[in-house]
Amino acid sequence: MIGGNESCTAGSMPMSYLTCLTYILGEWTGVEHIEDYLSYAVYLLWVLLPLAVVFILPGSIIILFYTSILLLHIYKRKNELKEAYSHDFWAGGKQMLATLWDGHGRIWHGYELHGTENIPEGPGLIVFYHGATPADCIYFMARLLIEKKRYCYAVADHFVFRLPGFKILLDAHGVMHGPKEECVSALKKGSLLAIAPGGVREALFSDEMYTIIWGNRKGFAQVAIDAKVPIIPMFTQNVREGVRTLGGIKILRTLYERIRLPIVPLYGGFPVKLRTFIGEPIPYEANVTAEELTAKTKAALQALIEKHQKIPGNIFRALMERFQTQKKDD
Repeated sequence: MIGGNESCTAGSMPMSYLTCLTYILGEWTGVEHIEDYLSYAVYLLWVLLPLAVVFILPGSIIILFYTSILLLHIYKRKNELKEAYSHDFWAGGKQMLATLWDGHGRIWHGYELHGTENIPEGPGLIVFYHGATPADCIYFMARLLIEKKRYCYAVADHFVFRLPGFKILLDAHGVMHGPKEECVSALKKGSLLAIAPGGVREALFSDEMYTIIWGNRKGFAQVAIDAKVPIIPMFTQNVREGVRTLGGIKILRTLYERIRLPIVPLYGGFPVKLRTFIGEPIPYEANVTAEELTAKTKAALQALIEKHQKIPGNIFRALMERFQTQKKDD
């Protein structure tokens, strides 16, 4: 009788490649019945794969961020000699990244933008509901630049400015950390500015009920009053179904309130349908107070959520909306 190893090489006793590989691996490691261990490992992989995928997929957003950073470094190196002759050194880089992010939004989420006619020709403060990641806001900014040739600045949390490698990305896009004077200055120059009053707290601890978490924040309203600009509410449908958080775990909320770092795990990255809706602007009024304007803005944003989002949010339903042939009415 011919041994297993001989049958692998000589072919006198046909064996499948998998059987042959298992035999050779057993010979090499000296482990008897290694096929039993391999079968168990394959079973564990099959069981744990869905769990691994939902935690790995959000990493694609991080990869996209660092891809953007790499492209900006290449762009900067290539265009340094042209800086003295350029009105906006980063103009080409912004257009390049807008194309990258808009392509990702179209392919992965079938991204749509509705209500751009509500954005004024001049300056305005765009106030939006913050999902677990700011990807929907980036998709909006990219589409706005591509289709309307308008650029929108953004306000980000302080921790973003401490992320390794992000400085060039933040500088290129004029992202600011939120001093009132800087925001007012940008608006008075005629720019659009986007801000999520709920910030990181809303991103991490809101849920599929789409609860607005602003606390007592009304600084954005004072910025709009000082700059004498309208506020434009904005909401992205299914933004909570794309990526979710484990913010419902109380100890994570307590830890965040103590150290103020976003250490709450994310999961998902699902290719759900995303539609961004721009609401009607809230015009500037000379006699309105920051408290009153905050209440008006919150009510307008809540109205957008109630109109365009089925609550509670459902991941499967959001995925199925990718196959709808008719766009949802504005």
